[in-house]
This record gives sequence, structure tokens and C-alpha cells, in this order.
Amino acid sequence: MWDTRPVPAHPPPEAPRSVLRRAYDASRRAIRRLVAFCVRSWRRSLHVRVISLTMLMGLTVVIAVGSLMYQGIADGLVRSKTASAQQIALSETADVQSAFDATDKTDMTTLYNLSRDSVQRIASPLDDSARLVILMRASDNTRPGIPLVATARARGFTPPADVRGALARDPAHQQTKIVSLDATGRHIPAVMVGSRVSIPNAGAYDLYLIFPMDKEADSLSIVRTSFAAGGLALILLLGACAYLATRLVVTPVRSAAHVSERLAAGNLDERMPVRGEDDIARLATSFNAMASSLQRQIGQLEDLSHLQQRFTSDVSHELRTPLTTIRMAADMIHDSRGDFAAHVARSSELLSKELDRFESLLADLLEISRFDAGGAVLSRTPTSMRQLCAEVNDMHAQLADKLGCRLVLDAPNDVTIDVDRRRVERILRNLVANAIEHGQGQPVVVTLRANSTAVSVSVRDYGIGLKEGEADKVFDRFWRADPARARTTGGTGLGLSISLEDARLHDGFLEAWGAPGEGSCFRLTLPRVQGVAIAASPGPLQPGLSARTKQISSGTMRTSDGGARLASGYPVAIEAKKRSNSLPQVIDGEGAVDAGEAPR
Repeated sequence: MWDTRPVPAHPPPEAPRSVLRRAYDASRRAIRRLVAFCVRSWRRSLHVRVISLTMLMGLTVVIAVGSLMYQGIADGLVRSKTASAQQIALSETADVQSAFDATDKTDMTTLYNLSRDSVQRIASPLDDSARLVILMRASDNTRPGIPLVATARARGFTPPADVRGALARDPAHQQTKIVSLDATGRHIPAVMVGSRVSIPNAGAYDLYLIFPMDKEADSLSIVRTSFAAGGLALILLLGACAYLATRLVVTPVRSAAHVSERLAAGNLDERMPVRGEDDIARLATSFNAMASSLQRQIGQLEDLSHLQQRFTSDVSHELRTPLTTIRMAADMIHDSRGDFAAHVARSSELLSKELDRFESLLADLLEISRFDAGGAVLSRTPTSMRQLCAEVNDMHAQLADKLGCRLVLDAPNDVTIDVDRRRVERILRNLVANAIEHGQGQPVVVTLRANSTAVSVSVRDYGIGLKEGEADKVFDRFWRADPARARTTGGTGLGLSISLEDARLHDGFLEAWGAPGEGSCFRLTLPRVQGVAIAASPGPLQPGLSARTKQISSGTMRTSDGGARLASGYPVAIEAKKRSNSLPQVIDGEGAVDAGEAPR
């Protein structure tokens, strides 16, 4: 039975070009990572910088000094070899000339044999068997004579034309030149000395003696290797010395940085170890003295802060009983004001109004004292944020009508989160009341937005705005932008401070932006899920702010536009996006409802 199953096709072999491309990309990535690692180490490590610079400077010095010394040794060896070669060539040339002058037979055969014997004798002295000898007709000799006579190793070598020409122009003096010989596959330098001899019946001949400098080349090779090894050892020694010297300085600095970080974290008992009496020891002593002074001053400030908190708490509690009595008496007087004269009735109304404000101030002081004592707790319940914003707008509808201001709610989508409804409502009441108070009759827009990690409520007015630097102070206790300006709602100056603490209790933050003549905007950002960090605030803050992300922690932070950002007790990423943060251009547009309408 035949097997009809299809035979799987073998994948085509991968093209060599793609393999090379992948290898090239991998090498580029590896080189890029190596360069990034080197740059990062250079920027972060003082050890690396000092050791690298020291070894680089040492390498430069070693190369410069080694090159000068090596060149001096090489020149000395060449000069010594040249002088010795000239002296030997002068003596040997005189002996050859004497041998030719003493012969009484001038036939070519005898002269050739004499020439060969003379060349062999010169090339094979007792102390040097590597000498090369060439006897050849002079370039200006046209007479027939004996052929070229040379040692076996010199038969493939042709004397340079410039040396032969110099001998033709000046036959009475030696001509010396450094030439290169091909010996056993490597080129070695040699000293060539040319002299003129006169052969009877044959004319002028040039005698060349070539002295290879293989021993000198071997000596220079040993010197070069020694210099390289010594230079490398010197550079490594310099690097080790730089490491030890830098370690003596960097270790105390790192210790100081570590102690500073622990001091900044609140461990005020941390101190640097003091060893010896040198400059580093004096630095450690001064640092410890500074830390002790800071600890003492911080302790004094903490004592004063605790005393102030205790005083505020005690005064607030002690005032409750007499204030209750005064309230009862004031209510009785206010209820009977119709039986009094007009000026007395007016005084009873002012008394009742100021007592209301005093009770509000006392309640705020008690709330602040609970925050300072760390006794504030949350009572979380599922809360519809759109419904809460609509209720807050309804609470302030009468005040808005009185000041000619229209409240607008921009909440296209509802979102329900677990929050302390009373505290969040108090934050929104403070923000909306302040916006109406400073809005100069312009509309006030309450914008609700949400993303995957956060819910934000922005309250925007188009009134007098905030001056430069005021956004940093707006959350301070008892601070007012214009103390001389009369208030309609009779605030205590603690509302935004309490709102800030309420936001922190929810692990959220409160931000402010403002500009003169453009109004102001306050944005409350709360986590959508308890325990999940806020990645970005979804709502608007400053109109037209480009995308920008910041990492901030608890406290007041200046924004790029002069505003202030307040964060909760864990770092959060603040991202201002131009598209999502821009306020609605048409207030009555889609998604916006008046305060008197029910939210969608």
C-alpha cells in the first residue's frame, strides 16, 4: 500500500546575506552596550576616571621616553657599525690593491684567480663569516676585463646606482650606505662600503664590502621587548598607585554620602568614623559636628512643633465649653432681637455671624490638631464622583447666583471609587467656594476625568488668578492672597491646608496653577484603586501644557509654569498632557452641565 501523506518540504537554506546581517547587527549592539557601559562607568566612578587618566598619561610618557631611548640606542649601534665597517673596508681595500700591484702576471685568467682569492679571503675572516664582498667593473670603465666576482650570498645583490655614481665621481674616497638584505625570509639592515681599486690591464674596479647588522637587529629587538615589558609594568604600577590613592580619598567621600543619605532618611544618630589626624579626619570631624548641630536644631524644632500642636489642641478643646455657653446666650439674644432697638438688634446679628465663623475656625483647628497628631482616619465607602460633584455645585448654587457666577459640571463619564465621602466633599466644597469667591462673576468649571489608575477633579475659574510664587503659598495655613480683600464666605484660612491633608490621607495629591488675569485651577487627584500608585493625573491643570512627566513625593513642588504640586506619601508620576489637560474651549459644549441640572 502506498503512503500518500505529503512529504514535508525542507526549508530553503538561509541566505548568507541575512546571516551576515544578523551577525553585523549583533556586533553593533554589543559594541553599543560596551560603549554605554564605559560612558556610564566614566560618569559615575571617580575611581575609573582617575585610574584611566593616570594610566593614559603614563602610557603617553612611556611611549615618548621609550621612543627617544630606542632611537638613541639604534643610532648608536648604526654609528658604531658604520665606523667599524669603514675601518675594515679601508684596510681590506689597501690589501687587495697591494695584491694586484705585486703580481707580475697580467693575463685575465691570473687576474680572475687573484680576484677570486682576494674576495674569498676578505669574506671569510676569522671573526666574521657573514661578510658579503662584491668586486665588479666600475661604471666608468669601458675596457674589457675580468667578470664580476662575489661571494655566494652576494650574487643576487646589486649595488645601488647612487653609490656607483658617487664612486665614479669621487674614486679617492669611500662611499657608505645603509642597505636592506633579504636573509632567510626577513629583511635586515646592512652597512655597505664601496671603494675603488685599480687592476693592471683591466682598469678601475669597485670593491663593495657589505656588513649585515643582524646582531644589532637582535639587540634592538631585545631592547624593544624590554621597553615594552617595562612600560607595561610601569603603567600597571601607576594604575595600582592611582587606585590606592583614589581609594584613600573616595572611601571617606562614599562614607560621607552614605551617612548623608541616612541622615536625610531620618536617622539623625548616624556619624562618620574618624581615623587619624589628616585632612580626611578633619573633614569627618567637621561633618559629624554639622550632623550633631542639625540633630540638635531639628530636635528643638520638633519640641517647638509638638508644643505648638499641644497648645493648639488644648486651646481648641478648652474653648469648646465657653463657646457653647456663649452660643446659647447669643442664640437667645438673636431670637429676641425683635424686642431690642435697631442698633442692638444689628449687634446681635453680627454677634451670631461672628460666632458662626469662630465655631468654624475652632472646628478647623481641631481637625488640624488631629492631622498633626496623626489621629485622622478614613471611613471609605463607594462614592459616585459625578454625583458628589453635582451635589457640591448644588450646595454653592445660591452663592454663585449672588455673585453672578455660573457653575458648570463637565463629567461625561461617571466613576465610583472607595473614598471617605465626608473628606472628599470637604475638599470640593473648599475648591468650589474659593473659585466662586475669586472668579469675578466668570463661570466656574468643575471637570471630572478618570484613567486606569486615577480619578481627578479640576476646579477652574477665570478670575483674578495667582501671582508668581503664590502657588507655593496657597496651601499654607492662614495664608490669603489679598488680606485686605473682603470675603463673602468668611473663610478661616485653613480650608486648603485641611484639603491637602485630606488628599494625602487618600494617597492622592492636590495641585494648583494660576496666572494673573487668566484665572486659576485646582486639581484633586485620587487613586482609582486603593494601594495602586497613581501613574498620571487624567484631568486638566494648566491650559496648553505640553506633555511632561515628573516624579514627586510628599510636599510642595514647583511646576514648570510656577504652580505648586502637592503629593501624597509615596512617589507618583505626574504627566501633563496637552490634549487631556486643556480646558473646554466652549463652556456649554458637550459633556458640560449647569449646576442646576442633574448629572447624566
